[in-house]
Amino acid sequence: MGCLFSRVRSRRARLGATVGVMLLACAAGSTNAQDVLIRNATVHTASARGSLDNADVLVRNGVIQAVGTGLAAPSGMAVVEANGRPLTPALFGGITEIGIEEVSGESSTVDSTLKIGTQPLRPEFDVTLAYNPASILVPVARMEGIGFTALGAHTGGGFVAGQGGVVRLDGSADPIGPRALYLRLGSAAAELTGQSRAAQWMLLQQMIDEARGRVGADSPHALLTPAGRRTLADYLAGNGRVIVEVDRASDIRQLLRWAAREKVKIAIAGGAEAWQLAPQLAQAGVPVFVDGLGNLPTTFDQIGATLENAARLQRDGVQVSFTQGGDASHNARKVRQLAGNAVAHGLPWADALAGLTRVPAEAMGVGGQIGSIEPGKLADLVLWEGDPLDVAHYAQQVWLGGRAMPMRSRQTELRDRYLQRAASP
Repeated sequence: MGCLFSRVRSRRARLGATVGVMLLACAAGSTNAQDVLIRNATVHTASARGSLDNADVLVRNGVIQAVGTGLAAPSGMAVVEANGRPLTPALFGGITEIGIEEVSGESSTVDSTLKIGTQPLRPEFDVTLAYNPASILVPVARMEGIGFTALGAHTGGGFVAGQGGVVRLDGSADPIGPRALYLRLGSAAAELTGQSRAAQWMLLQQMIDEARGRVGADSPHALLTPAGRRTLADYLAGNGRVIVEVDRASDIRQLLRWAAREKVKIAIAGGAEAWQLAPQLAQAGVPVFVDGLGNLPTTFDQIGATLENAARLQRDGVQVSFTQGGDASHNARKVRQLAGNAVAHGLPWADALAGLTRVPAEAMGVGGQIGSIEPGKLADLVLWEGDPLDVAHYAQQVWLGGRAMPMRSRQTELRDRYLQRAASP
C-alpha cells in the first residue's frame, strides 16, 4: 500500500495529521497490514475498563492482543504514536441502507423495500442478499470513523418489512452475526394495515398463529408463505431480534406486552416517547435506538418527544443506542452529532460512546466480535484528532481488522480534483 498521505491537500492535512499515522500509512507495505502497535493513546475501551490514559493497543493478525501500558512492538511491526489522542472502537452508523441504496431517488439503485401486491407480508425477505461492499457510500461513512452498520429492511408493501443484519465496512461482502426482523407500528404503518393501528396487532397475531401451526397453511386467509412461516418461527424461538420502528408510548406498551407473551427479543427504533416507559423497558431488557435530535413532534405519535429522551432512558437502566430518520444512508456520519447532542442534554459521555459502539454490537448479536477494545476482539479502531462526539473534530485513521483503511472517498477525491483546478494559473 502506498503512502496514503503523500498527496493529500485537505483540511485534515492542513490541520496536521500525526507523524505516527503518516509513518503507518507509508510503512504498511513493509509489514503485515493487520499487525500494529498504537502507542500512548487515550483509549476509550467502551468496556468495563472504561477509559485508559497513556495506554497502548497491540494488534496481531487483525485481532486485539493486549491493552495496557509499556507494550513492546515485535520486530518489524508498525508503530503509531498517538500522542495522547483518543482511540475508540469503530463506530456504529445506525440502522441504514448503506450498500443496498445508492441514490434514494433512483429506484433501480434501491434494494431495501419489497412491494408485492398480492403477498405483502414476507418476513423471509432478506436485504443483506443485495449488499454491495463496493458502494460509494461505504468509504464516505468509513472515513468518518464508522466501521459497522445495521442494514434495515424498509416497510413498503407491508408493515413487516423483512430481514437485515450487521455489515462491517471493511469491504467484506457478507454480514456478520444473526439476522434481525424489521417491523413498523403506529400511524406511519396505518396505511399498510387498513388505516388502523389496532389492525396491526390483529395481523401480527394471525401471522404468529400461522408460524406456530395454529392456522393451517392451506387456509384461504393465510398471510404467510411456507418460507415466511419458517422465518417467523425462528424469531419466535428467540433466534434473532425483532426491531420495531415505533414512537407512541401506548404502542410501546402494547409491544412490551406482546413481546413478553410471545417471548420475543425486541428492540425499538425511534422511540420518541420511549422515556415514558423507561422502567418497563429496562426490566424487559429492551434496547432503544433513539434519534438524539428528536425534539419537536412531527406526527401525533411524537407529542412527547424530547431532547432528553436518551438521558432519561439511561437513568432508568435502558441500553441506549442511536439511529436517525430521513436519509440515514448518505448521512450516517451525522450519528456522532446525535450522540453528542444527547450528551448536551444529560447523557453521560461514556454512555453516549457506548451507544455508538458496544451497545449496538450487543443488541445486534455481534458483541463478541466488535464494539469494544478488548483482547480477542477484531481490531476495528479509530484514532481521532479530538473528541469523537464533537463534530468539530475528525477521524485521523480507521483500522478495520487491523488494516489501515484509506482515508479518502469519492467526495474527497472530487474536492481535491477541483481544488487543484481552481489553484491552477
